[in-house]
Amino acid sequence: MAAVKTNVIRILDKEKIQYTCVSYEVKDGKIDGVAVAHKIGKPTEEVFKTLLVQGKSKTCYVCVIPVEKELDMKKISELTGEKNIEMLPVNDLMKTTGYIRGGCSPIGMKKAFRTFIDESAANLEKMTFSAGKVGVQVELKPEDLMNLVKAEYAALTKA
Repeated sequence: MAAVKTNVIRILDKEKIQYTCVSYEVKDGKIDGVAVAHKIGKPTEEVFKTLLVQGKSKTCYVCVIPVEKELDMKKISELTGEKNIEMLPVNDLMKTTGYIRGGCSPIGMKKAFRTFIDESAANLEKMTFSAGKVGVQVELKPEDLMNLVKAEYAALTKA
């Protein structure tokens, strides 16, 4: 598979952040996070998905969590001070972020949103997540992602 230059990769190059690009086959249609982790040979706790939630205020928040985990809406509600938090409808993903489902990355969205990374990433040497295109992932140090998108660690998943 030829090297793909996504917006995420361009940003990482520009910021001189070390990363590894990992491609995977998408023809089988299996693009969920757990399938992707298996395809790239990584433990599921090291592969993260990027989810967008929206508060009652219509403010969006980015949540980066391990692929096999489920987002805890109560925890996000407490973190943001929003009474009602819901997943951003898939139909709104492209116009809000510039990304499609399965290719959403916390890096390079149309605008900067408050971003939370699950606290489990703090213990990892490297984390892997979408490079902004289905079929391409990037692996980098969690601190590099934190600094780049001005994220904060938080407990985000259901026990």
